[in-house]
Amino acid sequence: MLRVRDAMTREVVTVGPETSVAEAWGLCRERNIRHLPVVEGGRLIGIVSDRNLRDVSPPRATLDQENTLGWVRIRDVMSPEVVTAHPLDTIERAARVIYERRFNCLPIVAEDELVGIITSSDLVRTLVELVGATEIGSWIEVEVPNEPGQLANVTEVIRDRHVNIGGVFLGPASRETYRTIVLRLETTDPTSIAETLTSVGYVVTSTESSTPTERYLERR
Repeated sequence: MLRVRDAMTREVVTVGPETSVAEAWGLCRERNIRHLPVVEGGRLIGIVSDRNLRDVSPPRATLDQENTLGWVRIRDVMSPEVVTAHPLDTIERAARVIYERRFNCLPIVAEDELVGIITSSDLVRTLVELVGATEIGSWIEVEVPNEPGQLANVTEVIRDRHVNIGGVFLGPASRETYRTIVLRLETTDPTSIAETLTSVGYVVTSTESSTPTERYLERR
């Protein structure tokens, strides 16, 4: 089971409560980050976002811009109520908190110490890796009766075709007594597997080949 520690960023850029908005804004732009945990005496006491910093800034090119950014302190603009996660929390829990609370990140705290941060981008990257989208392959979607043993039966058909399964996802189907199994296959042509599944009585609702995105390949 994936834990937060498997996806979080461990090298966290932080600021103190007395840091100026100008310095914090400079860190956000320099490091290309959107959130800065606020730490004092080794303890997490707040968090500030690039939106918080922008809200403080007067219009550009005004006489007050530089002065305002210099004298306003992070303690004046940070959010002191911080929702955190633990490194051993499941990825599912972290993703649910971020989704339900409409956050963009969660600081990770263990034994009262900030040990990392997990962002919505980290979760998307983890999802991409979980579904095998970093490699060439294909998807096949099968509608099966909502009965025990159906997943094993479907995977047995694929095993007999000597194709590896990169991922399995379950979801509801259009009919109440059925459900959908979506499989990520390590083959670029799922046609023969779809035909075999159809021949033994399953309903194949879709197939699709996929390749890694150019952007992800560039990052690697």
